[in-house]
Amino acid sequence: MNMALNNTQMATFAARGFLRFDAVVPEEINHQFLSDIGDVSPQPDTVKGHYANIMRSSVVPLVSPGIKLSQAYPPSNALNKLIQVPQVKGAISSLVGVDPVLDHHFLHIAFPPNYWPEDAPAQRSQHTHQDSTIDPRAAFDIQLFYFPHDVTANMGGTRFIPGSQYRRVSEAAIARYQNIKGQQHVVCTAGTVIIFHMGLWHGGGLNKSEQLRYMFKIRLCPSERQVRLWDMNEAEHAQSARPIFWTDGSNPPDNLHAILTNPEPWYEADTERLEYINRVKFWRYISGDKNFDADYWLTRIENDYV
Repeated sequence: MNMALNNTQMATFAARGFLRFDAVVPEEINHQFLSDIGDVSPQPDTVKGHYANIMRSSVVPLVSPGIKLSQAYPPSNALNKLIQVPQVKGAISSLVGVDPVLDHHFLHIAFPPNYWPEDAPAQRSQHTHQDSTIDPRAAFDIQLFYFPHDVTANMGGTRFIPGSQYRRVSEAAIARYQNIKGQQHVVCTAGTVIIFHMGLWHGGGLNKSEQLRYMFKIRLCPSERQVRLWDMNEAEHAQSARPIFWTDGSNPPDNLHAILTNPEPWYEADTERLEYINRVKFWRYISGDKNFDADYWLTRIENDYV
């Protein structure tokens, strides 16, 4: 079963750079995954020591970059079951196609204070960053973040800045930015999956609890053109521009133009319009409609008859 994304979900991804599916993975898969990685409430260890032990003892497959996702995980493996969850499978196929390429995967662990020696430098949250190097492609990768257990507010859930995916930077060039207006911190129940656009700014939080906090990341690359892969509603796509300055106050929240021009709290005055233009360009790319616009933002700067 494949539950493809709808227009509202795809527009939300285009605008905000992520989609969230709470508690979508069944408990039996969560339990299997935690068992597979050797999560048996281990005694305190060093950070490096725990990573070394968990890599040796877990049944997470070793995969080479560039392998097709369909070939990456054995059928009985929890990760294969994860990507077969209908909502997850549908989101993947809607964003990067039915058989994308696996770039890499990794088990991210936020360690509690008792894993850090008293004479070691103080614990710190991970710096804000954009994964990999500057990437100018129109095509885009996605990153699937899977949380196999409950994540509470003090466990250091991933923080991220919605709407930041089009602000392309050189990975850690934004490391000095630790708190940005509108940022979110993941607090969730077991089995939650959040799918990021590859450019979304994010960083791991500081774990102040007494438990290890796990998050498994899978980065996927498209292996086909990312055009009209979702359950596209032509009528919604063809919505006409609305009055944007002098209005009657009506603004249906699920209107495609409204979603694509809904600002984030951190957007500066007026320059938010640059983000609307970026969103429209993205929608043109995934829809294959070179003339699409949301409220005329991009068309007005294309009106050049010189």
